[in-house]
Amino acid sequence: MTIGAPILEVEVLVIGLFVLMVEAFFERIDKRTLAFAAIFGLAAVLAASFFLAPAPTDVATTGFWSFYTADLLAIFFKRFALVTTILVLVMMVDYAPVVRQSVHGTTHQSGLGEFFALPIFTCVGLMWMASAIDFVMIFVSLELVTMSFYVLVSFTRRNPATLEAGVKYLILSALSTGFLVYGITWIFGVTGETNLARVTAVLADPALESGPALFGMVLVLVALGFKIAAVPFQMWVPDVYQGAPTPVTAFLSVGSKAAGFVVLLRVLQPFFMMPQMVKALTIIALLTLLYGNLAALPQTNLKRLLAYSSIAHAGYLLIGVVSFAGEAVAYYLVAYLLMTLLSFAVLVVVANQTGDNIEDFSGLAKRSPFLAFAMLVAMASLAGVPFTAGFLGKFYIFDAALRQHQTTLVVVGVITVACGFYYYLKVVRAMYWDGSSIDAPVPVSRLSRVTMTAMMVAIVVLGVYPQPILNALK
Repeated sequence: MTIGAPILEVEVLVIGLFVLMVEAFFERIDKRTLAFAAIFGLAAVLAASFFLAPAPTDVATTGFWSFYTADLLAIFFKRFALVTTILVLVMMVDYAPVVRQSVHGTTHQSGLGEFFALPIFTCVGLMWMASAIDFVMIFVSLELVTMSFYVLVSFTRRNPATLEAGVKYLILSALSTGFLVYGITWIFGVTGETNLARVTAVLADPALESGPALFGMVLVLVALGFKIAAVPFQMWVPDVYQGAPTPVTAFLSVGSKAAGFVVLLRVLQPFFMMPQMVKALTIIALLTLLYGNLAALPQTNLKRLLAYSSIAHAGYLLIGVVSFAGEAVAYYLVAYLLMTLLSFAVLVVVANQTGDNIEDFSGLAKRSPFLAFAMLVAMASLAGVPFTAGFLGKFYIFDAALRQHQTTLVVVGVITVACGFYYYLKVVRAMYWDGSSIDAPVPVSRLSRVTMTAMMVAIVVLGVYPQPILNALK
């Protein structure tokens, strides 16, 4: 463990505090400048992360830093959190007019500074979660992320749907926190430890009674199930995703899910020796795949469709977890980041002019060929069309499942992929084949155009050349 490792989190925290201070003392500046400054600062931290030496694989389990690691997995997900936050801030710049209309204040820029600062503090929590190897640190970092999302989800408080989403997220997140704390308590009561490596060592003792520890892990799994939107803990997802500001929905869909999975990968290691845990995860993965894909079929609102899509993709990721395929999970999360944020970036721009229903995208190919093509690439990758990152991500997941003889998961996964083609291509049909009564072109800022183009290129390049992502964890 290198003491210099937490410097990345400290740098991001300083950027967030800087944005808050400028927001408080410089009222007359264009608050969108704060978003651009944050994007530049986070990009600098991202570049600095490539000069950070990873910790050795034998992480120390004693001493002050026993709660923290900077191994390859942690550094990979720190970069993931930084990229996600940068892309969300780009979306927030486009979403600024909606915030101005929906937030009470004395000036037309009231609330914008806080709107741009909160994702930065969320990013700090996500980065700490990536390095947390102690239950106490996992809990603290998880709560930092969750409390930031409480505010972000209900930020446009003049919208009743947003307030409803905020209340649902608050109540159910508090419930999941209770499960997490109670589960940690049971595990600590059995093992006397909260460090994951030391918990593993204690559980390896054949004389230990594993029942109470397994019960505690089930409670922790319930809490993490809320975070990753796995069935049957997904009831909050559709309403919260639809009611929250669109960039916040994108952040929840990608950042929160990725953090939940990296914690899941670390927490499950001591318990994978128990066959009951693998069986429980297999059942959850099957239910998540079926519910997410089948519930998405009748949706007419694009945000709700992407909400159920998020549940379905959690099912595919759980297949990778059950199959002990950490690299496949990491690659799939990168693909999911690119294709989901690209779809939300287009949604932000189009919804500002028309709305967020699928019918609002009718004739988009004539009004804005660039946005229509960007959404086409995103939907094709989400569905799993060959030569996209989404296809290769599913291929790696299914390949890992076959190697572990998880035939049932693969069969159900392939069937549900066919369902995905139907509801994703509904959006493509609306853009290219349905007519529209609106002929006005949809303006796209230069920053958004460059960002969307970069994501499209990345989706295609990683769909044929995945080595940069796969090598990052070796």
